[in-house]
Amino acid sequence: MKYVQIVFSPTGGTQKVADALTKGWEKAERVNLAAAKGDYEKYRFSPEDVALIAMPSFGGLAPQTALDRLEKIKGNSARCILAAVYGNRAYEDTLVQMEDAAERCGFRVIAAVAAVAEHSIMHQFAPGRPDGEDRLELAEYADRIAEKLKAGDLSKPAIPGNRPYKKGGNLGMVPKAGSDCTECGLCAEQCPAGAIHIDSPKDTDSKACISCMRCVAVCPRKARKLNGIMLSAASLAMKKACSGRKANELFLS
Repeated sequence: MKYVQIVFSPTGGTQKVADALTKGWEKAERVNLAAAKGDYEKYRFSPEDVALIAMPSFGGLAPQTALDRLEKIKGNSARCILAAVYGNRAYEDTLVQMEDAAERCGFRVIAAVAAVAEHSIMHQFAPGRPDGEDRLELAEYADRIAEKLKAGDLSKPAIPGNRPYKKGGNLGMVPKAGSDCTECGLCAEQCPAGAIHIDSPKDTDSKACISCMRCVAVCPRKARKLNGIMLSAASLAMKKACSGRKANELFLS
């Protein structure tokens, strides 16, 4: 039996949640769904294996890039836990999207978690989360999931969301390189969507960009930024929806 994290985490928030949920797993392997050139078809599971599949929620939906890569993996009836991570607004149809994708590639969903992490674009929302309180709660969720696994309970939980899913679209938040850019190419190497070409790293393909902010997070000179006016307007529009402390949720039965 093996334990595996299957994670799409461009800016690290989703990975923090995944680590909190799998802290008790020994020698857990990792599959990085954010690797643009990853060979995902090589990953095959067996029925006794356990996987955590974790993705961020972008506008209430799972990133299609991550879903497409997940569906190249052979689940072969392995048990899996889903984790949707959102920036304190709402995860809407993210978990049901993930559930459908996981089942299409052969996983058996036995639990799901919706968790909050610091917003990847507007950092004033849910700053520092998952924090200590979150980690304690996620550890308690992990214990309850472990008990279900130990009992051999393969029942599928009732997961909230709508089918058909809400309509998605490009968020339009495309980071641009400023004058501090040295064209080191790190952003191009690590862009999950392949939206930045290594030969011209100052340019971004706005149609391919998924607004994941990976390029902003990895730039050593902090040379990549969003348009300040657009960011301010978006922050103001999101302020009410993102106010207060949103709760983590566990779906187990």
